[in-house]
Amino acid sequence: METQSQNHTHITTLVLTLVGGYCDTVTFVAADKIFSAHVTGNFIVFAYQLINGGDITAWIKLATFPVFVAAVMLGGWLAARSHKKNTVLFVEALLLVLTGALAIILPVEESKTVMYSLVMLIVFALGMQNAFGKLFTKETHGPTTMMTGNVTQASLDLCVLIANKFKNPTINVSFAKQLITLSGFFIGCLAGAYLGKELGLSSVAFAGIAMLICYFLSSQSDQ
Repeated sequence: METQSQNHTHITTLVLTLVGGYCDTVTFVAADKIFSAHVTGNFIVFAYQLINGGDITAWIKLATFPVFVAAVMLGGWLAARSHKKNTVLFVEALLLVLTGALAIILPVEESKTVMYSLVMLIVFALGMQNAFGKLFTKETHGPTTMMTGNVTQASLDLCVLIANKFKNPTINVSFAKQLITLSGFFIGCLAGAYLGKELGLSSVAFAGIAMLICYFLSSQSDQ
């Protein structure tokens, strides 16, 4: 039973980190350098554009913040009223699939308004993922959208492992968990960069489909 629970956590961590890195990179590449998961990064881009004479579009970066906050609040509200922890992730997956479909139908390349509106949907979806990570910390091996803390933990674990000649079982497990987290995010970033460039915002649908598959497999396993 414990092994099954561990495998579930491994898979959840891998899928969510893939989605986090993927969506963040897709919006950065295909939508005016906007971060959809790590929204505080938009403050940096905003400040850079502002001092370089950025126009009104620079302020869109700041608009991601209240959208993100609203999504986190809704995620908390849904989690408190649902008997399934994964409900928040299910809604996120639907939003990503919907956004991908709308990006195919709507004139994204011709209209900045359409593009930014779709980006805000992606930001909202990733805000819900961030809420899930905070509410259900034991469901993953760490944050799935921001890697700084995971890199820090992996570095500390590596330091201990080297000092003990890799003979510390507890730290071995911890380090392995961080490798799952970091590798998932890195692979997601690579895939997001390529598909974001080739397909634009419509490529976020792949992330939503991956999450839906994970959700239904998880539901069947719980039953």
